[in-house]
Amino acid sequence: MYDQQAAFGGAQSYGNTSGQGPAATVPAEVQGLNWGGLLLSWIWGIGNNTWLALLAFVPFIGWVVPFVLLFKGNEWAWRNKQWDSVEHFQATQRKWAIAGLVVLGIGLAFGCLSIVLSAVAGGLSNS
Repeated sequence: MYDQQAAFGGAQSYGNTSGQGPAATVPAEVQGLNWGGLLLSWIWGIGNNTWLALLAFVPFIGWVVPFVLLFKGNEWAWRNKQWDSVEHFQATQRKWAIAGLVVLGIGLAFGCLSIVLSAVAGGLSNS
């Protein structure tokens, strides 16, 4: 749980507001960049009940979606899915970011391997 100052100057304790939709209060600890949303866009969106991420499949605007998820992903994931706590949310989003980095690394490795093998194959055909 977390505490948040009430608008009237007194302390008011809020329960876990995750999964309550657009009206949910997003705690300050949750806000920030979402690297899993950037790197895994639509896959991350399905896993976090953030269906706007599926706009990644729409021609001409799909390339913008990962960048929107980078900046708004944490807020939307908090509002769209029930989380046990802020710590649970942060741990899960960290795992998404790590998975995104792994996928990016594998993609880069295969890309480099493809370039090397193309150069080798091109060199052999010129012999």
